[in-house]
Amino acid sequence: METQSENQDIEPINLDQELDLSESSFDDTGRKRKRTSVVWQHFEEKSFCGEVKVVCNHCKARLASGSTVGTSSLLSHVRTCPVLRTKKKSPVITGDGSVKHGAYSFDEGNARKELAYMIILHEYPLSMVDHLGFKRFCNSLQPLFKVISRSTIKRDIMKVFECEKGETIKLFQMNKSKIAITTDMWTSSNQKRGFMAITSHFIDASWTLQSRILRFAYVPCPHNAETLSAIMIDCLLEWNIDGKLSALTVDNCSTNDAMIEDIVTYCKLSLVLNGELFHMRCCAHILNLIVKDGLDVIRDSIETIRNSVAYWSGTAKREEKFVEIAQQMKIKFSRKLVLDCKTRWNSTYVMLTTALVYKDVFPRLKQREPSYKNVPSEEDWAKTNMIAEKLEISHKVTELFSGIKYHTSNLYFPNVCQIRIAICKWLESDHVEVKLMATKMSIKFEKYWHKIHGAMAIAAILDPRFKMKLIEYYFSLIYKENAPSEIEKVFDLAVKLVKEYELKHRPGHRSSESSSSTDFPSQSFDFRVGDPLTSYDQFVMDSTIGNEQSDLDLYLGEKVLPRTQDFDILSWWKTNGIKYPILHQIARDILAIPVSTVASESSFSTGGRIISPHRSRLHSSTVEALMCSRDWLWGQMRDSNSTRVEDSSFGDDTDVNVASFGDNESMILCD
Repeated sequence: METQSENQDIEPINLDQELDLSESSFDDTGRKRKRTSVVWQHFEEKSFCGEVKVVCNHCKARLASGSTVGTSSLLSHVRTCPVLRTKKKSPVITGDGSVKHGAYSFDEGNARKELAYMIILHEYPLSMVDHLGFKRFCNSLQPLFKVISRSTIKRDIMKVFECEKGETIKLFQMNKSKIAITTDMWTSSNQKRGFMAITSHFIDASWTLQSRILRFAYVPCPHNAETLSAIMIDCLLEWNIDGKLSALTVDNCSTNDAMIEDIVTYCKLSLVLNGELFHMRCCAHILNLIVKDGLDVIRDSIETIRNSVAYWSGTAKREEKFVEIAQQMKIKFSRKLVLDCKTRWNSTYVMLTTALVYKDVFPRLKQREPSYKNVPSEEDWAKTNMIAEKLEISHKVTELFSGIKYHTSNLYFPNVCQIRIAICKWLESDHVEVKLMATKMSIKFEKYWHKIHGAMAIAAILDPRFKMKLIEYYFSLIYKENAPSEIEKVFDLAVKLVKEYELKHRPGHRSSESSSSTDFPSQSFDFRVGDPLTSYDQFVMDSTIGNEQSDLDLYLGEKVLPRTQDFDILSWWKTNGIKYPILHQIARDILAIPVSTVASESSFSTGGRIISPHRSRLHSSTVEALMCSRDWLWGQMRDSNSTRVEDSSFGDDTDVNVASFGDNESMILCD
């Protein structure tokens, strides 16, 4: 929609028309006469400290006034007035995206809102509004835009936060499915403040997997279970979702275990199976612990390779020499050496696999560089190559667990089973290092396996390509002769889940069916007292109830679908769910449960996420507003598949009345 001019009552002046430049404000007798020049449509006279000035109605410029001045200077100003020139010539973007040249009115409130959006979305420092280059850039785009101060942009950001929070609350009010929660701890760059990100995950009415942050809460010391559970419960109450929880995915630590116990106690009556599936341990962190135990077998070899990589990537001159030698040896230099982070096992894996490509280069470099002495031996390379080959599967699975985009939970169970089977094979290896690595990994895997596989197994059953067949296949390989009992445990869990949903989602289900059975014949026949088939109707009802199949029986009784790469499980349940109304609701709740709390940039780190330095200096309420608003705005754009976020809720107070943003903001630290 085009922006309409504010001054529709003013007739635009023709800058090229002939004006009566000889007229003045007074006639020969000294009496004031009526002004006839059209130029006066754009000016009015005002008194400033006893001196009369002519003020432009558009840019508010003050010009000299008096009978000797005439209208020449006024006409000259009209021809150069920046506001009039903008209104006359600026292009206007219409609703369909096309550009028209015509009348345009600059909306300062909207410009400030978009500036706040830009800072939020792209994590720019708030201090950018003080940068001279930014001010000059804004002036070149729109001279009428007055760049605001840091304190003002903070207030604008808080207004965006409140508006977007209101829109997100509406999204939750419309949602009818269960909500899964993940938590993740962040620290400020100076390591002095801790924050807890609380994120919700659910499948909406259109069967789209949604993810929205609820809080980015400052966590005061000590970071114990009591403090964390208090913040979590307050958050659930604030968003009114304490009765709609399906699962809580957390990092694996004793503090989180105690927090889970507090929340289960508080919400137990509303939890599925009394909280049996509620505690979901982060699979990425568990896999990290498992693999770190495995890598410990060759820690001496890893340290030697790490020192070599550190040496040859330490300076630009050494990097150039490394490339030169590699090219002389006809080894294609496709990847640079990269030094790992010791707390990130996957970065260690990447360092080792990259160094293995150039393993023949390092001995040659020793001949050219006397100061380079810590060269990996052939045994080091052999052990490293052997272990790296085994860990490739773990690397790929961890990337799946830790992707930027959350996946539905049905994808994880087969991958975890693949790791379990691989470890079992490694236990039978003839190589001492591989067997020792597998032993350590197996002990750690078994410690967590029974704590995480229940919910993932249910999600796999809900995949029409897998159903119980996948459970039967993998358990026969993992448990061998004990497989039948383990398969039965998973099936019993699924049956128990279905029965609970039948009770909750089909209140009076039997009676309603019974009613329809007895009422239906009366619509077709006039049964009278003593009708001989009355007892038959009761017989049909009783026999049908006893033999009625559950949704699970019907679903499992049908053939599994062929595996295809582009299969969309959410679309399938959206389309076919009407056949299995109870499983339809279960699928909507279970498939939304994430098995990991981390994103790709920190998926292999045990140190947590770090808030950028220019965010760390802000007050905690401002940090929360920035982090939450960023998530909500990007979420809107993902939903609309658009590059622009529309926000009609910003309010009428964003009109040119700049004072509406002027409320004092307390306790805001400098950016």
